[in-house]
Amino acid sequence: MAVANPTDMCIIVTYRCPMRCQMCNIWQNPTIKEKELTPKELEVLPNVKFINITGGEPFVREDLEEIVEVAFRKSPRVVISTSGWYEDRIIKLAKRFPNIGIRISIEGLSRKNDELRGREGGFDKGLRILLRLREMGVKDIGFGITVSNHNSEDMLSLYRLAKQLGLEFATAAFHNSYYFHKGDNKITNKDEVCGNFEKLIELQLKEKHPKSWFRAYFNMGLINYIEGGRRMLPCEAGSANFFVEPYGDVYPCNGLEEKYWKESMGNIRTTPDFKQIWESEQAERVRAKVRKCPKNCWMVGTASPVMHKYIKYPLRWALKNKLRSLQGKPVCLDKTWCDVGQDPCQGDLREKF
Repeated sequence: MAVANPTDMCIIVTYRCPMRCQMCNIWQNPTIKEKELTPKELEVLPNVKFINITGGEPFVREDLEEIVEVAFRKSPRVVISTSGWYEDRIIKLAKRFPNIGIRISIEGLSRKNDELRGREGGFDKGLRILLRLREMGVKDIGFGITVSNHNSEDMLSLYRLAKQLGLEFATAAFHNSYYFHKGDNKITNKDEVCGNFEKLIELQLKEKHPKSWFRAYFNMGLINYIEGGRRMLPCEAGSANFFVEPYGDVYPCNGLEEKYWKESMGNIRTTPDFKQIWESEQAERVRAKVRKCPKNCWMVGTASPVMHKYIKYPLRWALKNKLRSLQGKPVCLDKTWCDVGQDPCQGDLREKF
């Protein structure tokens, strides 16, 4: 059976990071600088619709501009996820690539952000960079927040700030995975956190742009994830998208946990023809594991592709709830599992391992 080409990829360029985040221990497990993939090695990657460059902190890479140059040959849209710690490097790169996307991770207002990210001044740096980028005319810029037990109220303040400044606003809830080196990320004050996500959804449905309505659907998926529900749309990691790690391994996603399973599809250093990796028997074994994966992750890297693929489900919800918003009615959080023929074992949260 022919394998469809991926549409999205994430390039993890390093696990080195200057931050000391409470919800992520990447900084305790850095990669070795000299062993990280070079820009030339990334040339083997396929053409896709979207590339996310992340880390660790991507801007610790002194050759990041060369990596971005390769990425733009592979995709019309490239977004870098960053802590915003390296102000001068970000501004310099944006001057060379004015169509770059920048998402600065900010976990709350000043005091809360610095507490959760383990370094003082991070909020000020991030806001200053975004204001400077906006002045420069860079369009694809904004905040990204990872919601935990301690910052869901600040999420609403950051959303309002983003709207006032005309910035993008992305959300996530913290997860456990090999990537974060965390196994104890668990939201315990679920009512408070989910209640604040519901407020955010109501605000997004009041916006005029349909993109915000679909983000409201995504945030409903985060509520569903936090509550332990089965994933609303299937996970097609390793089919629609993939991740490349700093040493060249190709994984379906960054949410894998060894207590469940963790398996590479191949390595671009040992098999430099990406098509051979993508169409290999090993890749198909990994996809078979994804189809039965017990985790109910809901992260933008794997949720966005299937929201586009099965668009009638989020579209139906968005239109219905936009109408309710216009009528002054509360949002209908019908976190429906959408049966599109996926294996019913996927996302059943079994703890057999």
